[in-house]
This record gives sequence, C-alpha cells and structure tokens, in this order.
Amino acid sequence: MSTATRQIKVVGQDPSLRNWGLAVGLYDLDSRTLKITQLGLTCPVLSKGKQVRQNSLDLESAYQLYLGAVMAAREAHAVFVEVPVGSQSARAMASYGICVGVLGALRAEGIPFYEVSPAEVKLAGYGAKTATKEQMISWAMKAHPEANWPLYSQHGQSLVSEAKAEHQADAIAAIYAGLASNPFKQALPFMKSKA
Repeated sequence: MSTATRQIKVVGQDPSLRNWGLAVGLYDLDSRTLKITQLGLTCPVLSKGKQVRQNSLDLESAYQLYLGAVMAAREAHAVFVEVPVGSQSARAMASYGICVGVLGALRAEGIPFYEVSPAEVKLAGYGAKTATKEQMISWAMKAHPEANWPLYSQHGQSLVSEAKAEHQADAIAAIYAGLASNPFKQALPFMKSKA
C-alpha cells in the first residue's frame, strides 16, 4: 500500500545585479528530499545608448530583477534568499543597494522569505565557507543532475556555462541552507499540516 507524498514548492534565489539566480524545486516533507524542477536566471536587458543615464539603467535593472524574483516566488510554500553583504567599491555598493531594494519590494508584495548568508550557502552546498564557484557548481550538478543546467556544446563536448551556473548553484544551496535553518524548522509542523 502506498501513500501519497507530501511535497511543498520551494524557491532559492541568489541576488545579483546582472545575473539573479533562481532555483525552483519540490521538497518532500516525509523523505526530506529535494528535486529541482527548474533553474533560471534573470539578466536585465538594458539600452546600450550613450544618452541613457546610469541611474535610469539601474532603475530598469531593479524593475526587471523584481519581475523575475516575484514570478519565481509566486505560489511557493517557502522562499530562501542568499541576502548579499556590502562591499567596499562604490559600484558594488550600488549593486548591493539595488538587490536589497528588490528584496524589500518582494516583502512589500507579501512574499516572505527566509534569509540565509553567503557563508551558510557555501556550507550547505560544498561544505566549506571558502568554496569556489567551481566547487559550488560541481556540488550542485552532482546533487541535482535532473536540473536544466545551462549547457553548451564545444568540439563535441557538453560543457556547463559557469557564468550562469554559478548563480543557479548558489540558489540551490540557498534552499539547502534555508531548509536547515531554525526558522524553517519551526515553521515545518505548520507546513506539514497544510500539505
């Protein structure tokens, strides 16, 4: 006799001004296993004209990033976000501000999310706070070969696009970090009763 599994939709997000990583999956509440059903990347498409001011480009980036983030998070039972930390350069701080602003807009839209740190993401994925992007990609591809990784062919060989996959791997690891977090564990009995 088989029983129906109880699954919830989970979403991981890796905010970035140019490549916002997204991972959507199903988490089985009984077996505690994760299946990634969709990987995505929001890359703002901006005007190349020299007459466009930087602040106008930043505003358009924020708008496009918000649309991608909110569409991925809709109807999710749990959203996990690697919240970025500040940086020392002025442009990196502008990027940080835009990403945090987009996350604030998500909350204003009524989409709550669990915050995880970059260190928690690396630990939940590769297992080390100093994990490189290559190590994170390798871990994520081994853990989730079912995912639609950004592959391309070169000289008859199938290769992964590291520029895209690094953000998607971090989005997957954000899910793992979130699933292991105390706030999610505290909410789990409520989710189980609703599944």
